[in-house]
Amino acid sequence: MSVSLPPRPHGAQIDVSLAIVNIVLLLIFFFLVTGQITTEEVGDEVELPISRELPLDQLPRPLLLVTAQGDWMLDGTEVAPDLLEVALDGLAQPVTLHILLDRGAPADQLIAVLQNPAMAERSVRLVTLKERSEE
Repeated sequence: MSVSLPPRPHGAQIDVSLAIVNIVLLLIFFFLVTGQITTEEVGDEVELPISRELPLDQLPRPLLLVTAQGDWMLDGTEVAPDLLEVALDGLAQPVTLHILLDRGAPADQLIAVLQNPAMAERSVRLVTLKERSEE
């Protein structure tokens, strides 16, 4: 007499769809919360620094000062834009030129200064002055 046993059940199938739904919901909550933090109203205006007096002796050298009228001054001496390269070649090499523009100058004035042929092979740094409180 032979006894037949019932077939073995196959391993239990794990349903991963519930885990995927939980992960998606957690990601949605995360992005909702972080999105609300970053949507706080931030002022659209940028407060630019104001310099009341220009202490040329305390600024880095060589300093190219471009005034609101478009005049160029290299270390306090007026220089024509065409002769800037000649003036910079007379300095100890390599030269890192520091540029200071008037705060009311339009951006295209800075672009025009940087497109000068004298800037082609030189390292350039923009200089800003922090406003000092009047006491």
